[in-house]
Amino acid sequence: MRLFAENKEAGVQSFLLKLVNNNCSGLEELVEGPRLDGRVNLVIVTLVIPMKKGRPQIKEAFSAVTKEFSTTGVAVVLDGPVGLDDVILGFRWEGEMKFLRGKAKHLNPMGGGFYQLGFQMTETVHVGDFSELRSVIL
Repeated sequence: MRLFAENKEAGVQSFLLKLVNNNCSGLEELVEGPRLDGRVNLVIVTLVIPMKKGRPQIKEAFSAVTKEFSTTGVAVVLDGPVGLDDVILGFRWEGEMKFLRGKAKHLNPMGGGFYQLGFQMTETVHVGDFSELRSVIL
């Protein structure tokens, strides 16, 4: 019989604390310096619609999840290093689709084959701007 039993919860708590501390956006600022715009961690589904020659490519659209938001940008998580420069992101909002156009700013590996792609959002896109968006549902 052991005099001191191993505290299994302490091991779990220790690992989770290290994991959170090493991935916390608030702590990144201490290393990288303050960002121009604050970030909010928020995971929601978005539709990524690539743009080519100024037109949305509906047949190439795919769903992704967001990682974080700022007032001017969105980071999404992808399952591979997708080369996208210009996109429309579609969000379901109050029973309808809302669209924002964005330019890719960075693509960073996250591990396990996942990548974070950051977009600077440049404008609101109205369905009337591109008739092909009328059929888009998320």
